[in-house]
Amino acid sequence: MPHALANNLIHCVFSTKNRSDLIREPDVVGRYIAGIARALHIPLLAFGGTGNHMHLLMALPPALSLAEAVKKLKGNSSHWMNQSAPGFAWQEGYGAFSVSESQREVVIRYIEDQEAHHRKWSFEQEFMTLLRKSGVEFDSRYVFG
Repeated sequence: MPHALANNLIHCVFSTKNRSDLIREPDVVGRYIAGIARALHIPLLAFGGTGNHMHLLMALPPALSLAEAVKKLKGNSSHWMNQSAPGFAWQEGYGAFSVSESQREVVIRYIEDQEAHHRKWSFEQEFMTLLRKSGVEFDSRYVFG
């Protein structure tokens, strides 16, 4: 029997450097990130995005820190993206928001509906809203670098 039992659902959001529209096919990038997650034994429950950012819902394993998981997912996918889009880079940081089990399906639908969602909201508006709703303290001068 495992010594650590957990259900750590994390909604992670990160953008391209300078929020540039560098992602031509978000679903392809999401599937690639899902493959990385699978190799790292990180259950990836949903992914979605647009030309300038990605959303992931993952079940973070208890023995892996959030920072290490995101570093590996972003680093490996950035290396892969650079093969077809030289100069590609993710932003330096990320947003991570805990999700209760009762909200799992709501967050999955939200993540999978990114294209429609961003017909109304910019990434910047969405990210600031996520920070506020999650109670994250921040200085707006530094949120986007």
